[in-house]
Amino acid sequence: MSLSQRDQEHNWHPYTQHKTSLPAVAIVKGEGALLWDEDGKEYIDAIASWWVNPFGHSNRYLADAIYKQLTTLEHVLFGGFTHEPAVVLSEKLMRILPSNQAKLFYSDNGSTAVEVAIKVALQFHYNQGLPKTKILAFENAFHGDTFAAMAASGISFFTEAFQGSLLEVVRVPLPTNGNETEAYALFEKQVQTGEFAAFIFEPLVQGAAGMLMYEATVLDRYLSLCKQHQLLTIADEVMTGFGKTGRNFACDYLTQQPDMLCLSKALTGGTIPMAITSFTQEIFEAFYSEDTNKALFHGHTFTANPTGCAAAIASLELLESAAMQEQIQAIHAQHLLFQTKLSTHPRVKTIRVLGVIFALEIQTKSDQAYYGQLRNNLYAYFLENGVVLRPVGSTIYILPPYIITPEQLQKIYQVIENALVEVQE
Repeated sequence: MSLSQRDQEHNWHPYTQHKTSLPAVAIVKGEGALLWDEDGKEYIDAIASWWVNPFGHSNRYLADAIYKQLTTLEHVLFGGFTHEPAVVLSEKLMRILPSNQAKLFYSDNGSTAVEVAIKVALQFHYNQGLPKTKILAFENAFHGDTFAAMAASGISFFTEAFQGSLLEVVRVPLPTNGNETEAYALFEKQVQTGEFAAFIFEPLVQGAAGMLMYEATVLDRYLSLCKQHQLLTIADEVMTGFGKTGRNFACDYLTQQPDMLCLSKALTGGTIPMAITSFTQEIFEAFYSEDTNKALFHGHTFTANPTGCAAAIASLELLESAAMQEQIQAIHAQHLLFQTKLSTHPRVKTIRVLGVIFALEIQTKSDQAYYGQLRNNLYAYFLENGVVLRPVGSTIYILPPYIITPEQLQKIYQVIENALVEVQE
């Protein structure tokens, strides 16, 4: 039996309807932007394996840092203990996070980073005798699959089986496509009620919704209103963080600063699961008390895992290198050229570009489901042609490793161009 066939015996894959989906491709090796399956077929990883792998597969710099840490201290509990990798990582992050951030809380993945932020927002008010249980969020958001993160998300088929078991969340339209004035009025009306513990948002780009984008100046206005009404703000930078938008964080485009940031995915360069939620000093002080019950009673067995912290330190060193910053800018420039080339294509509805993110929406005859036939046809076509892309409905997006070569990126563009001609609804 092949590895792929053996996989089907026992493994349950994420976001997969196993009765109708293609068998999982068995990958046996990765290097740089490339992956190889068990039959020796080569693929370009055009989405950095769900946005986590900016520095390429089997990166030696990351591997060496991980190996060194594994032979020094692989893990120690973070309850009552600390270690050098966690301290060094916190110091490095504080130098690049928004200047109002002061404290870091470690967890395991993007969803739990959001879960921590929402729990903190709720308890922040509870600790002060002003319990608020509602969350404000954008429509079509995606913040994760744990319960609070699910509640804050707005893609209904991901969450509809759990309605009635979730926090109360009010969703407002994303301020884009010319609806900014109307969307802000609806947002302002909700904020003025004073009923919400926090406003959570994906800054500038809604990833799982199809790389929907909106302007920094618009988001600044939202955050300014929240500040006026003492409404806590949570920036979910799980996807956008660590260079994706062309800056370290999407919030770096803002003049206003969020109260909390959620980080994961590229944090460790795609090597070890880890997440961080950062907070202002004011938030931390609402938990700092003689009353033990006001502490944040939340934790994970692998909180601040030393090996993960070592990987994150090495990842930040790579990100901050001049060579990597040049790569990010070069990818952005290539995306803009491809955008210009396809701007008049009859099957292209819209194209959106920010940093290394490229999103192309196909003109369709009817609304396309998130996992509809067009998406499935495109996905199969891309795999057949040696490119890993996961379209969202009728939207094709590229979010490549920063180390991708110009030739590899051009191949991705060419395969997309061919798909526009050859793949139908």
